[in-house]
Amino acid sequence: MKVLVTGVGGQLGHDVMNELAKRGHEGVGSGLAPTYSGAADGTAVTTMPYIRMDITDKISVDEIISREEPDAVIHCAAWTAVDMAEEEDKIERVRMVNAAGTENISLACKKIGCKMLYLSTDYVFDGEGSSPWEPDCKDYNPLNVYGETKLEGELAVANNVEKHFIVRTAWVFGVNGKNFIRTMLNLGKTHDTISVVNDQIGTLTYTYDLARLLVDMIETEKYGYYHATNEGGYVSWYDIAEEIFRQAAELGHTEYSPGRVEVRSVTTAQYGASKARRPFNSRLDKSKLKENGFELLPDWKDALNRYLREIEF
Repeated sequence: MKVLVTGVGGQLGHDVMNELAKRGHEGVGSGLAPTYSGAADGTAVTTMPYIRMDITDKISVDEIISREEPDAVIHCAAWTAVDMAEEEDKIERVRMVNAAGTENISLACKKIGCKMLYLSTDYVFDGEGSSPWEPDCKDYNPLNVYGETKLEGELAVANNVEKHFIVRTAWVFGVNGKNFIRTMLNLGKTHDTISVVNDQIGTLTYTYDLARLLVDMIETEKYGYYHATNEGGYVSWYDIAEEIFRQAAELGHTEYSPGRVEVRSVTTAQYGASKARRPFNSRLDKSKLKENGFELLPDWKDALNRYLREIEF
């Protein structure tokens, strides 16, 4: 297959390109930078074909996708800075990227009749209650600009592209970019005590594992809405921080040992300092994956361990 991937300078796009290469598919990366701008880690993505594409430029998107004629587009590009998205001077840009940009891609995919896979988020829901959100639930009620614009993107894909996959995920981390794990590791080097919230519940998602699933999907015609995170149950950010330092210390990084760093459990209200409202319930029901013959992602603790062994810290 020939697959165009947007946002290859980010965590997920990077890993999707490498997964495509591993399976012998023709991957073409794209992004806003003139050339590939992600981690120069020597993996396949660094030498694979790359096209500069501004997804907010409708004419350019249409021309590029019509010219390349991919069998599928995996749309990873997005504005993901959740707090910054609330700033008055940023809102229009966020909507241009997440909503209009996604619509531009969906219309171009519709024109050539190719598959489209769109990455979305649990933030399209309001995070109330404690039941896992089901993929076909339509009780949308986003709490912030990021969630609103990602939902607008979802609707554009569902309305325009017949052969679509909409995959919601949460709490993403990968080797190519910033994430919660790197933040904790950096803070742990300079702080004796770190406060982490205990009342936002969900599951981590390792982009290396998610990329495998996304390529599995585009190799099928099992279209529709899906939820995907690593397995291992639902936990809080506090639980994850504790596990990060436990594993880091176990790997020989004594600066993260319990006697050296203390993780304090606090509520979201106690923590404060967030411009965007965050959902408390980020639990996602992933049973539809199994029902459709897809392999579930590994346990999040296993994913975290593999990630820590992969990065330098």
